[in-house]
Amino acid sequence: YVLGKEVSAFEGEFAAFLNARCCAGVANGLDALKIAVRLFGIGKGDEVIVPANTYIATVMGVTDCGATPVFCEPDEYYNIDPDKVEALITSKTKAVMPVNLYGQACRLDKIREICDRHGLLLIEDSAQSHGAKCAGRYTNFYADASCFSFYPTKNFGCFGDGGAIVSDNEKLDADVRVFRNYGSEKRYYNREIGVNSRLDEIQAGLLRVKLNHAKELQDMRDALAKRYLEGIENPLVALPRLAPECTSVWHQFVLRVEEREEFIEFLSKHEIGTLIHYPVPPHLSQAYAYLGFKKGDFPIAESYADTVVSIPFFPGLNNSDADRIISVINSFRR
Repeated sequence: YVLGKEVSAFEGEFAAFLNARCCAGVANGLDALKIAVRLFGIGKGDEVIVPANTYIATVMGVTDCGATPVFCEPDEYYNIDPDKVEALITSKTKAVMPVNLYGQACRLDKIREICDRHGLLLIEDSAQSHGAKCAGRYTNFYADASCFSFYPTKNFGCFGDGGAIVSDNEKLDADVRVFRNYGSEKRYYNREIGVNSRLDEIQAGLLRVKLNHAKELQDMRDALAKRYLEGIENPLVALPRLAPECTSVWHQFVLRVEEREEFIEFLSKHEIGTLIHYPVPPHLSQAYAYLGFKKGDFPIAESYADTVVSIPFFPGLNNSDADRIISVINSFRR
C-alpha cells in the first residue's frame, strides 16, 4: 500500500491536470515544502522571503533546514505584496516562497519577474490553491516547484494526510522520489540520508476519484462565492477581493470585521459557525520567538490576524442555508 500503482497513476494525472511535467507524491504539504527547500540546496545562512500572514507551515518549511524566513507584508488581497518583495532581497536571499492564501492566486507573474531578475528560486506554497490561475496560467507555471497539500479540509483532500511536489524539473522530480523513500533508489541501497515521506495507495486512490470531479466541485465553490459576494452587503463586513488577472479556487471565504468577537458571537447565537485563519501571525508565535520580532513589526499582517473571520463554505452548502447566512450577516448591528 505504499508507492504502488495508484500513487503512480495519480502523480501522472495530477501533473496533467496542472499542465505540468512532473509530480511526486509525499506524506503531507509540510513535507513537500521541507523537501523542496532542502533539495534546492537551501540551508543555514540562507534567507527565504515568505508572507507575514501565512499559516505557520510555510515558515516551518524554511526553518527546518536552518534557513531564515524574511517576512513580507501582504497586499489588499491577503497575499504577499509583490511591490514589497524586492526591497527585502539581500546577498543571502535564495528564494521567494509565495502562498496563494485562502485559494486565491497571488501575482506570481510579477514575483517570477523579480526572481528572474535577481537569480532567485520561486518555491510556491500551493497547499490551498489546487487549480488557481494567474494571468491565464495555472500558478505552478511560474514556480520552480509547487508544494501541495491534500489534507482532508483542502479543496482537493484525501482521507488523511497527503502532499505532492509539482514541477517541470525532471532532475528535481527524480531527487524527490529518492529522498522521500529513505534516500533509496533501490531497496536497501541508500545513496543519501533521506526521509520517510510517501503518499499511500488509499489516499492516492481517493484523490484519483476526486480528480474526475474537480470541475464539478469547483463550479459549486464558484457559485457559492458568487452568492456570498452578491448577497452580503453589511458595511461593517469587508468582502474578499480578487487581484487583477488572478482567480480563486475559494478554499476559504474570508471576511474582515473590526468588531470580530462580537460578530462571531452574533453568528454563533444564530447557530452559524466561524473560524479564524489565522489568529497569530508566524512572527508573533511562540515557536518563532527566537527570531526577535515584536507586535507592531508587521502591522498589516497583524491587522488581518485581528480581523479576519471565515464563514461556512463548502461544496454542497445549499442555497437556503447560504441565504440564511447572508441574511444573518446583513443584520449584524443593523
